[in-house]
Amino acid sequence: MDEMEEELKCPVCGSFFREPIILPCSHNICLACARNILVQTPDAESPQSSRASGSGVSDYDYLDLDKMSLYSEADSGYGSYGGFASAPTTPCQKSPNGVRVFPPAVPPPPSQHHLLQHPGSLPPIPRNSCITCPQCHRSLILDDRGLRGFPKNRVLEGVVDRYQQSKAAALKCQLCEKSPKEATVMCEQCDVFYCDPCRLRCHPPRGPLAKHRLVPPAQGRISRRTSPRKISTCTEHELENLSMYCVQCKMPVCYQCLEEGKHSTHEVKALGAMWKLHKGQLSQALNILSDRATEAKEFLVQLRNMVQHIQENGVEFEACLVAQCDALIDALNRRKAQLLSRVNKEHEHKLKVVRDQIQHCTVKLRQTTGLMEYCLEVIKENDPSGFLQISDALIRRVHMTESQWGKGTLTPRMTSDFDLTLDSGPLLQTIHQLDFVQMKVPAAPMLQLEECCTQNNSATLSWKQPPLSTIAVDGYILELDDGNGGQFREVYVGKETICTVDGLHFNSTYRSRVKAFNSSGVSQYSKTLVMQTSETGLPPCDIKTIATVAWFTFDPASAHPDIVFSNENFTVSCNSYDDRVVMGNTGFSRGVHYWEMSVDRYDNHPDPAFGVARGDVLKDVMLGKDDKAWAMYVDNNRSWFMHNNSHTNRTDGGIGKGATVGVLLDFTRGILLFLINDEQQGPIAFEGMEGLFYPAISLNRNVQVTLHTGLPIPEFYAPSDPDPPGSVC
Repeated sequence: MDEMEEELKCPVCGSFFREPIILPCSHNICLACARNILVQTPDAESPQSSRASGSGVSDYDYLDLDKMSLYSEADSGYGSYGGFASAPTTPCQKSPNGVRVFPPAVPPPPSQHHLLQHPGSLPPIPRNSCITCPQCHRSLILDDRGLRGFPKNRVLEGVVDRYQQSKAAALKCQLCEKSPKEATVMCEQCDVFYCDPCRLRCHPPRGPLAKHRLVPPAQGRISRRTSPRKISTCTEHELENLSMYCVQCKMPVCYQCLEEGKHSTHEVKALGAMWKLHKGQLSQALNILSDRATEAKEFLVQLRNMVQHIQENGVEFEACLVAQCDALIDALNRRKAQLLSRVNKEHEHKLKVVRDQIQHCTVKLRQTTGLMEYCLEVIKENDPSGFLQISDALIRRVHMTESQWGKGTLTPRMTSDFDLTLDSGPLLQTIHQLDFVQMKVPAAPMLQLEECCTQNNSATLSWKQPPLSTIAVDGYILELDDGNGGQFREVYVGKETICTVDGLHFNSTYRSRVKAFNSSGVSQYSKTLVMQTSETGLPPCDIKTIATVAWFTFDPASAHPDIVFSNENFTVSCNSYDDRVVMGNTGFSRGVHYWEMSVDRYDNHPDPAFGVARGDVLKDVMLGKDDKAWAMYVDNNRSWFMHNNSHTNRTDGGIGKGATVGVLLDFTRGILLFLINDEQQGPIAFEGMEGLFYPAISLNRNVQVTLHTGLPIPEFYAPSDPDPPGSVC
């Protein structure tokens, strides 16, 4: 509650608000203080259009501060209107908050007492009076009603009253027999204050009493004191109650305002509905601000811990420095004092930066907490119109305060490490040149596990520098082993912090690590990350060697431009009468793999070719025309194998619409085998096994095929057999 006290004090007098009124700028001020800071302006310079009215913020015509010398840039105080020499001036006084105010108005002579409305009232406000907000310095001219045109902030007045009463003497237990002890809780159902011993004795937490709600004494006193909702009246029609809310002017209004006043054409809503809506908006904004305050508290704990770490690291660094200097005996003693001085300066600089940030964050957190507590007290008010008079301003303040805790505010401005390294290598004759080495080798990078993944036979790795590391990094070196527990090898060197490695083996476990480097050297390795490529599956037959099951699609990035993709890149066709090549998006380098392609359309007896190819295969000729592909091309009657434009193994059996072509690639035995409608074609010897090979097909506009992947090895084929069906000797 102490943090909220600043919200409850007048910016002029520095005391708790008394009869607060709401200025058009949404700020509050005591009624008496408002009279003290009034300034009378000459009639010639007070246009009637600039009169203040209590009907809404839009009615106030703020004065140009360049035209009216209400605010002095020299002393940030308020003075009388300085545009006319005839206007009398009065020396200003300063409030406890540093705002210059005018002394109380001089009472009128006895001859004018009859002008007062009733005994004890203050003198009437002069015509053409001007008031300037002491917080935002916006000025306006009052109308004939004067300060009565400003609405009273009954919500704030109620919060101040509760706060002052909660600061009164501590409540006493009502059941202590001799000397009552200080109450610790109050039962809302029993309406009794208890100390801890009496609560345990007279109000045990069992049976029917277990359902009673115990609250702190201050909250219990407030609940006792809660008064029924006050009925608010209109500032323009004092006999009318406020019952509606003008959406355009953002203020409560009465029925007479809607019938006669300027609100007759405005959109209005029920007062109760808008009260609940604005309470909900304020509560929602407070929840967000509360999260920010929690983060700020945790951040302050982090900063305080950093102070301890800086002190510990400073002591450790000093000890290391002294040890190195003592080892150089007399020659280093002349330099040791200077080096220690630099360390101490760095130490003090770090402490100063962190302590300044602690102080800044503490002040901001106190203001945030005060605003939160004040808003919570405002929400407890049962006065809709009073609440709605200040709700918009509070919501804006909460949003603005929450935005001040934005990105970067809760980030330490200083690390606790000392980025200095003593170089003790030079010879004794160069001891006078001994100095700190400002550059250190980078810290070990951190692999970001949430962004590292594998897909088929590709692995994507991501890393970053430690959060508080400020050492420059020139680049990174990513290393992987061979997938079989062998030696690490470099797969990437550069400045990027993410890398995708293609062409890995299926069904393999890879170890990966990364290190950083700069001109001073190479960092330690990151922690080793173990990644598994593509899951494995067993075919239905009893195969001793596990075969990899891979899922992939056709690859638009590497295909010829005439290829047309559909069905999420599983189906392809062609716009050209010439043969065009398209490959899969996954390559293979070892193991046994099987996939199928179904013929969806087959017109005019074309010759599509099915097989495998390297990544640099020609895309504008039939598959197998160059030395980068191994394929079987087939028409409606027969098929041929083709590699490097050499045709072999002519076989009867063609394809048509609805046919299925299977391709089996066995790196272990070095063979490529085809199936047409489950009839085996081949196998053929597959030479040049080193490297990465992609599933591929060539076709023209007379053919459309669909790819099927993730299939098990056909039952007839066992890779462990010495001579599989149709093997090549």
